[in-house]
Amino acid sequence: MSSTPGQGQSPMRAAWRRLMRNRINAFALGFLIALFLLCFIGPEFSPYDQSQQNLNLKAADFSTAHWLGTDALGRDMLTRILFGGRVSLEVGLLATAVAVTIGVLYGMISGLAGGRTDSAMMRIVDILYGLPFVNFVILLMAIVGRQFWLIFVAIGAVEWLTMARVVRGQVLALKNLEFVTAARASGADFWHIVFKHLLPNVSGPVIIYASLTVPGVMLLEAALSFLGLGIQPPDASWGVLIQEGANSMESYPWLLIYPGIFFSLTLLALNLLGDGLRDAFDPKSMSQQ
Repeated sequence: MSSTPGQGQSPMRAAWRRLMRNRINAFALGFLIALFLLCFIGPEFSPYDQSQQNLNLKAADFSTAHWLGTDALGRDMLTRILFGGRVSLEVGLLATAVAVTIGVLYGMISGLAGGRTDSAMMRIVDILYGLPFVNFVILLMAIVGRQFWLIFVAIGAVEWLTMARVVRGQVLALKNLEFVTAARASGADFWHIVFKHLLPNVSGPVIIYASLTVPGVMLLEAALSFLGLGIQPPDASWGVLIQEGANSMESYPWLLIYPGIFFSLTLLALNLLGDGLRDAFDPKSMSQQ
């Protein structure tokens, strides 16, 4: 006896099937997996170190030894781009993880508590929204110094605000439904309701927003690095490489073009995947299966 499409499937599995049904989504996911492997494994097999200078070499375009050329200090551009991609992806993923963790917990507590607690917590969010982010980063750097971990902590500490609002809105729509009321009547405590009943039901919107947050975080890190507030030399991120390329674009245009292409394609793939996840978790799309 055959089953109808989607029958007996979990919501996550059904969403995955819808995501992979679209060739653009599948291509974007495949590209990101390949890029992830290339950035995290590729530099280990490179004969060059990303910070190794060779002053005997001048900045040069393509050669058999250096496929994407070298910069003004004789450093191999392909190695630096892959290493910079590793740093940018790490910042994007770690900062998003910080934002998701804080935002989900804050939003669920605020929405489920309701009343004055909810109002006070949302006013805190409104106040934090009004603070200038760049000044916040400069203040953190003045206190603790320019550390790598500071980048994703600083970005994650700002990006969670929107996540908290998204989750709070979902919880407000769920907390008066029958399954939550039944859990309260059975004596379930606050945290049991949060983790066992609300968290699984807000996971779809959280996954969607998290996938769309990663490219935003990477773009923000690139902007900070471009301004000199992000990753510091000799380490590199795509933002640092673009900033260096912009300073010498008239003499050595490939120093800007190559990292710009990698960065742009990655942001495009992340946004396409985020849009695909949004469509896959769309309740209207699910009801049509």
